Amino acid sequence: MRLLGVDFGGKRIGIAATDSPDGLPSPRPVLAASGTLAKDASVLVELAEREGATKIIIGLPLDSEGESRMSLVCRKLGQAIESLGMEVGYEDESLTSKEAEAAMLSAGLKGAQVRRRLDSEAACRILERYLKRPHG
Repeated sequence: MRLLGVDFGGKRIGIAATDSPDGLPSPRPVLAASGTLAKDASVLVELAEREGATKIIIGLPLDSEGESRMSLVCRKLGQAIESLGMEVGYEDESLTSKEAEAAMLSAGLKGAQVRRRLDSEAACRILERYLKRPHG
């Protein structure tokens, strides 16, 4: 099963893909958010289909209280994707950007390189977390 991971933001959408449940995710180019969930959902479904993905995993930004306002936006995006016929899953995205940034900096990437790749590297972390959890 091929999955597409999404780190959704108001300006940028980080993307990652994997070939199989035990495979490693790899980053894809960051997309510019359109400002409209329906348009973004359509673009993500089209991308998932091009990648051969059967499910899109959306990162949910959680805080100490649970789901945040942005979590609700991400769930609405998921509903829009499902309405287009694509299966959706969710995964906690807490600290994925910090983890991705630390890993890239320790690998020697410079500030501009990190900023360009951060959202898609965070999407990789979202997929890695999703793949580690049992799914029934």
